[in-house]
Amino acid sequence: MSIPAAPTAAATEAAATAPTASAPQACPCCAATIDADPRFAVWCPRCEWNLTPGATDAPAPKTRRSAAHARREAAATARTDQLFEDIAAGRTATGGQRARLAAAAIATAVHLATAALCAWGLWLLVTGNTPLRCLGAVVLALVVLIRPRLGRAPRGEGVLTRAEAPALYGLADRVAAELGTRPAGVIQVDADFNASVWVAGLRRQTVLTLGLPFWEVLGEQDRVALLGHEFGHRVNGDNRRGFWLGAAIQALAHWHDLARPRGHYRNAVGLQMLFQLTDLLLGVLLGGVAWLLRRVLLLLDRLTSRAGQQAEYHADTLATRVGSTEATRRLLRTLLLQQTAETAATRVRAELRSRPGTARRGRTPDPAERTSAPEAFWERLRVHLATVPPLEHERLLRRSALERGAVDATHPPTHLRLALLDRAPAVPAAVTMTPAEATAIAAELAPHRVRVARTLLAG
Repeated sequence: MSIPAAPTAAATEAAATAPTASAPQACPCCAATIDADPRFAVWCPRCEWNLTPGATDAPAPKTRRSAAHARREAAATARTDQLFEDIAAGRTATGGQRARLAAAAIATAVHLATAALCAWGLWLLVTGNTPLRCLGAVVLALVVLIRPRLGRAPRGEGVLTRAEAPALYGLADRVAAELGTRPAGVIQVDADFNASVWVAGLRRQTVLTLGLPFWEVLGEQDRVALLGHEFGHRVNGDNRRGFWLGAAIQALAHWHDLARPRGHYRNAVGLQMLFQLTDLLLGVLLGGVAWLLRRVLLLLDRLTSRAGQQAEYHADTLATRVGSTEATRRLLRTLLLQQTAETAATRVRAELRSRPGTARRGRTPDPAERTSAPEAFWERLRVHLATVPPLEHERLLRRSALERGAVDATHPPTHLRLALLDRAPAVPAAVTMTPAEATAIAAELAPHRVRVARTLLAG
């Protein structure tokens, strides 16, 4: 981590006040002894009582919709587990090429439909009479709404230029070169517990987004593994990140959003009966269109889910090659702590606000206050996540296994990603972060650390 050799007063105070484990207690289900940390959910590793706090043990009433949902989750679980076994055994994806071709065919149909709609609108605008020209203008406006979007590179707040952050860009360039992909054209930092790489604009410029809460709680080599994973998405063969399929999915989502009936006329004044009848007819028509579009989106999700999860596993493999297997394992275990980090941030915010003399809304903080509060926030967040007990890590891993049927099509369950790393031989790091480099990067991010901390403290 980018922490000074001598701990700050905030770090010393946070470490000294870190809660210790509470007195052992008995599990209400199996009477096993539980050594719980008062900061986290109390659960039993033997019988898994309270594994998912807040979940009810009472069975939900069975309906046709709930039964269909259960079948979909069971099928998703089976596909997820089968993919893991195939990759672990080195087998190629069964039917992967057919699914890829089918998804490409649907994407082509979507783009052709958009092109046809644009041509029809232009034809009406050029050759039609006044009412048809008005219709053509409406059609073209609709085309503008559902057109494929290239995205725009971020500007302004949170964006670092190469002149402002030469050390961070240098590290990212070394990782990109190791993986044989294009370097980052833009690096942006935000307040999310996440990171991503995407492309924007006609030049397809690579944009690296780093969530500062995630970056700050990672160790130095873990950050290299994070960059390896994100840049790995540029070379892992995930066709959903390409323009053709990605733009089609985005267009379908826009179509679905536009088609969903919203009931615009239900509160209209005057001719209310006519407006309500029109609203009803539009609702029936658009509801059918929205239903059909949702079925197509679900089909695309089904066709691309295996390839998407396989690409995520491949990105993990590339992360191990760049940052080492051990660093990637620590990275994934930290990723499980997203909700924990959000809870910790809320607690730290409440603690800092309760201090005597702490800045509150309506009062301008003094300069010392403006400097100490953000640094105290990061120190306490680091200490909180660094002292998460093994029992809580185990609970999060088991919850990942329990919820694997509900995982999205982009990421396989984290416990399976860790299990795949455990099955492969350990790999040393190809790129390492030097102490001088870590210090320089910390200095480059310092203004953004203050900005993001203030944003989170104000939230």
